[in-house]
This record gives sequence, structure tokens and C-alpha cells, in this order.
Amino acid sequence: MKTPAILFALSLIASPVAFPVTAQDLAAPMPGGDEVVVAEDVAGDEDEGGLTGNVQVEGQYENARIAIPAFAAERDVPTAANSAGTAALGVELARVITANLRNNGLFDPTGPDALPRPTYPHITDPQWGTWASLGAEMLVHGYVRAQPDGRLVVGCYLYDMALRDELARSGWIVQPGDWRRAAHKCSDLVYSRLTGEDPFFDSRIAYIAETGPKGNRVKRLAVMDSDGANHRFLTLGSSTALTPKYSPNYRQLLYLSYVDGNPRIYIYDIDSGRQQLVTQSSNPTFAPRWSPDGKWILYSMAVNGNTDIYRVSSSGGPSVRLTDAPGIDIGGSYSPDGSRIVFESDRSGSQQIYVMDANGTDQRRLSFFGGRAATPEWSPRGDQIAFTYIPGDFNIAVMSPNGRNFRKLTNAWQDEAPTWSPNGRIIQFFRTERNSGKTSIYQVDLTGENERRLPTPVNASDPAWGPILP
Repeated sequence: MKTPAILFALSLIASPVAFPVTAQDLAAPMPGGDEVVVAEDVAGDEDEGGLTGNVQVEGQYENARIAIPAFAAERDVPTAANSAGTAALGVELARVITANLRNNGLFDPTGPDALPRPTYPHITDPQWGTWASLGAEMLVHGYVRAQPDGRLVVGCYLYDMALRDELARSGWIVQPGDWRRAAHKCSDLVYSRLTGEDPFFDSRIAYIAETGPKGNRVKRLAVMDSDGANHRFLTLGSSTALTPKYSPNYRQLLYLSYVDGNPRIYIYDIDSGRQQLVTQSSNPTFAPRWSPDGKWILYSMAVNGNTDIYRVSSSGGPSVRLTDAPGIDIGGSYSPDGSRIVFESDRSGSQQIYVMDANGTDQRRLSFFGGRAATPEWSPRGDQIAFTYIPGDFNIAVMSPNGRNFRKLTNAWQDEAPTWSPNGRIIQFFRTERNSGKTSIYQVDLTGENERRLPTPVNASDPAWGPILP
């Protein structure tokens, strides 16, 4: 693998300042999305006290057999979310939840197509005998109700069959176009309650969509939900796009574009569809990353044959150089608390992983396990760093922030560019097939198991998993 810097012309001088430019390669603006409101009373029964959304964690339920029947409709009425009505939508909600929990690899869910359909009154009064006879250990019940304003109320309940008791409940009010978000939130409720881990289903992924022959690829900026749904291209493809990153609040995307024929970093505003150039420089700039609070942007810039890491305010202003060692320093990634930065450098003679304080001090090498190491990404939990390990082939690996506890998670020909799920328990990356050059997004959990390919309409690379949606 060659780092992006090796491919660039390294000459000229720089004077970085942020300023707005007119986008030349952007398609229609991406919808900003409506707020998903937690419903105060989705049960429709005052004796039930409404749904509070409070989740208590009391142990582990991994590998649990979970029954997820169709969500019941209070009344089967037309809805913009499904042309067949709210009853059909209830089936779709349960299918999305089933797929989420199955693809996670931790549970054994059975979906609505193989289960009886509960009636609306049974959502809060499960027929325990029916579900016990089917071998369920956990039961997910839910319903969907259409409001007069067109919005939908979706309720979600998790029951323990052995205890014959409710473990968790919550509900959400969504616009018809956001019905899948309600399904993801229900999946998050179940996942968090049964594992004790933070959620991750209600999130989005940015990536680079690739089309065309191997030697002349068109690379477009694209986004989708965590399960691959609601796919959307954001750029037209007339200019190459690379390395997208969601801002912490999902309002912006940071990415590299060749919109003027040279590599430049842009901020794309999702609501307005406008973009802003991060730095005004005649030098190549690349490898952008947000700080955890969204106030800073790290990037690399090549000047007179040397490539260093810089920091600039996301609102504009002068840049500060953080590294000055001879060679190529790229790919800075902040620790979750913003106090440290992990990055890639060839100052030792080959690509290796280094760490430094956020102000550029105390730079030291972390990787000492043979081979090369590149594209480091700090876990949102702060406990591990994922990176591309290159002993020959390209693999995904992790290590502790002190450089210890190295573990290789994949063993393919070319896996690279890891990105973390919002809860820090799953790693996504892209895989290139030998000879064909075909690229696809894959994910693997921290055990190195439960590896799967994420569906995309075209070849895919450079995934970046955003945080949980606000």
C-alpha cells in the first residue's frame, strides 16, 4: 500500500486559512432528517405509566433466542411510510429489527415471517404460553400508531420469557420517512439491555462509491444507514472524492476532493448542501479528521518534500503544525477525550504507528510487532486503536493505546482503513479482491468473528462510521 502522500507532488509553500467556495461536484443536498421524539405515553394506557425509555442492565443474554413478531397496528390505516398501511409497516419494522440483531452475531432472532402475529392488546399483555412453546427466551413486542398529523408512534417492549416480566420499553414519534430509525432505536434498546453495551444501530456510514474500470475509477461520496439502507450519492463523480468523516453532530461531512484537480479538504454542510474549503493552500492537503468536540480538524499537508500533520479550527483561521520530523506523517486520530492523537509516520524507515499529545508534544512510536502499520483509528471507548497491519498482506488489527495487546482480526489479501462502530465493539473496513480490484465494505467484531459484507449498490471503500444519531 502507498499512502496518499506518496502519490502527490510535494513542492510549493502554504498559507492555510479557511474560506467558503462554491461546490462544483455536488448532487442534490442530503436531507438533514427530522428529530426523533421520545414518546411520553406510547402505551395508550394510563395505568401503564407511559414509556420512560429507562433501561436497566442486569447481566448478559448473549446467544439468546429472541422472537420478534410483527408490530401490531392500533388501527390498520394508510400511511406515507408504507402504501399497504400501518399493519404492513409493522411487519417491516420487525424485519429490520430481526436483521439488525442477527447481523450483529450475538443473538439468535426469529423474525415476523415465521411467527404468529400478536394483536394490539397483547403487546402489553403477552401470551406467555404461545411464545414459550416456540422456544423463545426473549420476546420483542411492538406496535405502530398513526397520528392525525401523519407522524407515527412506534412502541417497543422487551420481555424475559423465563421471568415472564418486562425488561425494557420505549417509544418514539417519527416522520413517516424516518420509520426505519424507530426500528433501529428498538434494536438499540434490545441490544443495550441484553449486552450492557452502548447502542450503535441508529447511526450512519459515509463511504466512497467506486465505479468504472480498475485503472480509471470514478469515486463518489455516498452515505447510508448502518444496515446499508437509505443509500444516497452526494457527489456527481466528476471529481474524485476520498476519506469522508462525519462531524460529531452529523451536520457536516469532512472529505478530500480533487474538485480543482488537486487534493483539497472540504466540509460539506448536510442541511444546505454547500461546501467549504478547509485550507487555502497551493500544497496538497489530505487525511482529514474531526476532533471529538467538532471544534478542530486535523489534516496532513505536503510541503517541499515533507508531509506533516496540522490542526485548524473547523470555523476557519490559521493552521498549527503539530509534527516536523523528516518523512511522511499522516492520518491523525484523536483519543475520545481529545488529549492525544494517534498517527502514521515513516520517520523510522517504514510505516508505523505513533502517538502524541494534542498539542504535538511527546511524540513516540507504538508499533513494534514486525511489518508495517498504517491508518490508525482510536476507539470511541478509548481502550483500543484499530489499524491496517501489513506483514505482507493487508489485515485489520487492534492494540492497546500503550502499544501492547496486539491482535490481528482479519486474514485476507487486502483489508484496510478501519473505522469503529459508535460503541467501539465492531470495526468496519474495506476489502480489495485480488486481481479484480473490486472493493467492498466489511465489518468484524473484536473477537475476529462474525465477519460480514455490508451491501452497497456499487464497489465501496473508505468507510467512516458516524456516532449515534442525535
